[in-house]
Amino acid sequence: YGHGTHVAGTIGAVANNGQGMAGINWRTQLLSCKFLDASGSGNVSDAILCFNQILTLKQQGFNIRVTNNSWGGDSYSQALKDAMTAVEAVGIVNVCAAGNNGVNADIAPMYPGGYDNRGMISVLASDSNDLGAYFTNYGVANVDIAAPGVSTLSTVPTGTCPLCDPSGYRVASGTSMATPHVTAVLAAMFHLNPALSAAEAR
Repeated sequence: YGHGTHVAGTIGAVANNGQGMAGINWRTQLLSCKFLDASGSGNVSDAILCFNQILTLKQQGFNIRVTNNSWGGDSYSQALKDAMTAVEAVGIVNVCAAGNNGVNADIAPMYPGGYDNRGMISVLASDSNDLGAYFTNYGVANVDIAAPGVSTLSTVPTGTCPLCDPSGYRVASGTSMATPHVTAVLAAMFHLNPALSAAEAR
């Protein structure tokens, strides 16, 4: 689809190479766990498998400290909440998009951003005036922080997917674009202070 590539570029695109744009955290390593199809749709059961796999890799010694979740839906799943809680318990922060419906997420939450996990951060999108974007979900209880999410330039595939562009770059807007800004800062925080728990980093 191209969405994940755009998110990944905001987190970790190489800098100082005279190309495109710079990611926030230039030396981070990225792991992709794909459960959405070419149209951007998928099943919660497969998202759970992704978190289970992340937990397994962490237990095997891989230095995974943060997940970026630029996806969501309106159905509550206790099994997904539990799977995310399990990775938070081993020191991984789950950063989640608040959603693009322009609604109060305290009343109409999007998940996983709407879970009350102590190792999770829900992100709304701000614009160039540092105000909430017209499309962003918001909420005192269910949304934690704002980050830039309007007209964000980042990397995309060069093929024929919905977000693809021959240049390898394009602009996109959404809480999906805001979320990786927070993810990348967390990766830098963990680099400086590896002893932080997920709740402490949050």
